[in-house]
Amino acid sequence: MKIPVILILALESILLSCSSDQQMERLMVSGNGRYFMDEDGDPFFWLGDTGWLLFNKLDRKDAEKYLENRRQKGFNVIQVMIAHSVDEVNVYGDSAFYNKEVSEPWTTEGADFTNEEQYDFWDHVDFIVNRAAEKGLYMAMVPVWGSNVKAGKVSRKGARLYAAFLANRYKDRPNIIWVNGGDTFGSDSTIMWKIIGNTLRLDDPNHLITFHPRGRKMSSEWFHNDPWLDFNMFQSGHRRYDQDTARESYRFGPDNWRYVKIDYDKKPVKPTLDGEPSYENIPQGLHDTAEPLWKARDARRYAYWSVFAGSAGHTYGDNSVMQMHKPTDESSAYGATDYWFDAINDPGAAQMIHLKNLMLSRPYFERIPDQSMIADQGEKYDYQAATKGTDYAFIYTYNGRNIRVNMGKIGGENVKASWLNPRDGSIEEIGIFPNIGLHEFDPPGEKENGADWILILDKL
Repeated sequence: MKIPVILILALESILLSCSSDQQMERLMVSGNGRYFMDEDGDPFFWLGDTGWLLFNKLDRKDAEKYLENRRQKGFNVIQVMIAHSVDEVNVYGDSAFYNKEVSEPWTTEGADFTNEEQYDFWDHVDFIVNRAAEKGLYMAMVPVWGSNVKAGKVSRKGARLYAAFLANRYKDRPNIIWVNGGDTFGSDSTIMWKIIGNTLRLDDPNHLITFHPRGRKMSSEWFHNDPWLDFNMFQSGHRRYDQDTARESYRFGPDNWRYVKIDYDKKPVKPTLDGEPSYENIPQGLHDTAEPLWKARDARRYAYWSVFAGSAGHTYGDNSVMQMHKPTDESSAYGATDYWFDAINDPGAAQMIHLKNLMLSRPYFERIPDQSMIADQGEKYDYQAATKGTDYAFIYTYNGRNIRVNMGKIGGENVKASWLNPRDGSIEEIGIFPNIGLHEFDPPGEKENGADWILILDKL
């Protein structure tokens, strides 16, 4: 007898959900307050992907394909909306809520994973969460997208009841991270975000919580001292230098390292990361589809700039993947033309793993940013960023500009220097150099945007 694919996946999910708790460990903030670690004290480098519409646009077979692709590419966090809107309906036609009321999640008593006609919206979310856990993926879940709260579609009572429902449903899952907000200003409906954050913390004390803000904004602006906020998140956004002219607090253009520096200097110390930089293949400036598209080289630049500035990880995004654009869609957002199942293999996604591998290749928790290592740091695309440990240092150049290094910032009378190619992860040794004075390193190739390299220095 031929067993339907959906039945196979469902049965596997039930079995895997029994063992996934043993395979994954709870995440927590490291002892120095800068980074993440697991329950054994091992470092966890956040490498996220924005699969925002995963829960409502992909069926179980496609969700499996997406999650497996991200696992193979080294991602370990998937950022996803539970409810993009209060009238959320998933690919199976199941509604998230009764009467668009978040305080009334539409659950089906006795729903059966093996019967497509019985399982509901929340069973589908559970299925994906289980499959992600089996693959070692953490789910950073936004309860309800910020626009719904701002529009008054969520009451205070509703927010409290909904957050309690989520916390109690998922508090025992090993792979949950809560992302309050959702592309919104913390100054809009501040009380609501505090209600959600405090309720999640009260009913689920075991999972990390952050806040996803509007573009060119930072969670620390509003919630840094709130006890429910375990770590900060900022959205550096999608604008070029000349496009970032809005009358807002931070007009940094692509300089996402500046957000990291602000958060890094705050007290109490909390981890921070860029939860939404410019996506690969999205228009520069976001809304005008006639503008050039951000490419893999830009995704790399955002990643290395922010991490070397001191962030606890980084989130990558792709225009077609974040919205799960597929052939049955009548239209797309931001001019997306590729389908998600092709776009998951865009070059930037495959290149993020080289950053994670590099950061975990040396003693992790001792790492600090140290821009004093660079004698000529540069501005805009000439900017170079440095991070180091006791006996190692990494310096990033986006355009292959020569790196002038103030030596003696790490241990050892001599250092071994190497070039890391962030496009393919290959490493080429340069030589041995005295660890004193000023030395200039000339990256391979010509100077041009996207000809990026990482200089690695190791104590001998």
